Amino acid sequence: MTPRLDFLATAPALLQPLMRLEAAIAGSGLDHGLIHLVKLRASQVNGCAFCIDMHVRDARRAGESEERLLLLDAWREAPHYTDRERAALAWTEALTLVATTRAPDAEYEALRPHFTDAEIVALSLQIASINAWNRLAIGFRKSPALPAARAA
Repeated sequence: MTPRLDFLATAPALLQPLMRLEAAIAGSGLDHGLIHLVKLRASQVNGCAFCIDMHVRDARRAGESEERLLLLDAWREAPHYTDRERAALAWTEALTLVATTRAPDAEYEALRPHFTDAEIVALSLQIASINAWNRLAIGFRKSPALPAARAA
């Protein structure tokens, strides 16, 4: 896959609001482990190799288990996720695929026992943000770097 252009270098000022949004979400009180899972799951749904690579690395550095990362694509069948995480992952998929799902009431209602209204807004903004990053990375063909051993 041939990169089209480096969007970060080309328009850094335009990307600053998105970066500030990410910082605001990180400081919103949402659990950082949950944020990593949401970013990774949306990136999986969108097929964004660059973002999958980045968010797997970030989640590992934050202490996420290899087992939970490997099973995330099958989170509905794996017993490794809490009810709160399951509600967030279902909402992530619903908003990521909003043209198809139309953000069903069931997924929204499943959030209510586990998240405050402010947390639902923060979670929804995180989902919107990672989807924006995915679309930029995919649209401009940003690829993950090869490991040093394989690049040689």
